[in-house]
Amino acid sequence: MTRSSGDTDARTLDGKTAIVTGAASGIGRAIAIRFASAGARVGVLDIDEPAAAAVVREITEAGGAAVAGRCDVTLAADVASAFDAVHSRFGPLDALVTSAGVAHVGTVEQTSEADLDRVYAVNVKGVYHALKAGVAAMKGRGGAILNIASIASSVGIADRFAYSMSKGAVLTMTYSVARDYIHDKIRCNCVAPARIHTPFVDGYLARNYPGREQEMFEQLSRTQPIGRMGEPEEVAELALFLCSDAASFITGSNFPIDGGFASLKM
Repeated sequence: MTRSSGDTDARTLDGKTAIVTGAASGIGRAIAIRFASAGARVGVLDIDEPAAAAVVREITEAGGAAVAGRCDVTLAADVASAFDAVHSRFGPLDALVTSAGVAHVGTVEQTSEADLDRVYAVNVKGVYHALKAGVAAMKGRGGAILNIASIASSVGIADRFAYSMSKGAVLTMTYSVARDYIHDKIRCNCVAPARIHTPFVDGYLARNYPGREQEMFEQLSRTQPIGRMGEPEEVAELALFLCSDAASFITGSNFPIDGGFASLKM
């Protein structure tokens, strides 16, 4: 796959095997494509297998190497099987990005037990399953892990009770893995995006604000001090850096990518 002209030697993933969960759309898709363009062989894992296969076609048509796998991250057996399949195809794991996740809107009163269980199963237990499989694959040789957290991990966001709970857990799991496996040469970091313009955002606006999509999109965009939503490709660039040798001195860190939301909000 042709690399972008901005790549430097330290930021390439040549000869490395990467797995991205939730890679069929949004941030995960952008990361999988960017990793492939940087030379990685990518396992594109998602519960939506046809969409994952479409991402693989996009990568391979551009000259990259990727394989799709159906993976329900809430099931440990699914995760283990998918990781094994990537290993069989591309060899030992070097980089893991846990991007699979679901959203929920609501206060604690508006969050049902079923809502909470669903968010926990994907965003917390799903990350746990991927981390457990990833650490086991990297022990003895090292590697880089990147979790996709959220500004909701550390900033109070209205009507995001269950989602904030889950992303707070992602942040603290990042710290724990970084501390426990530093002597195994496994680095673990996370990124904390604010609003990123993904298909989820468009679907949310269409469902909740029919006929007012553009108006509400602009309103949500203005909640970032920088005046717009982020793009998945911008998160992917940060992910590439953190999973590359250029970031070899970075572990146990959380990187906001939020247009100034957390630090500049008035």
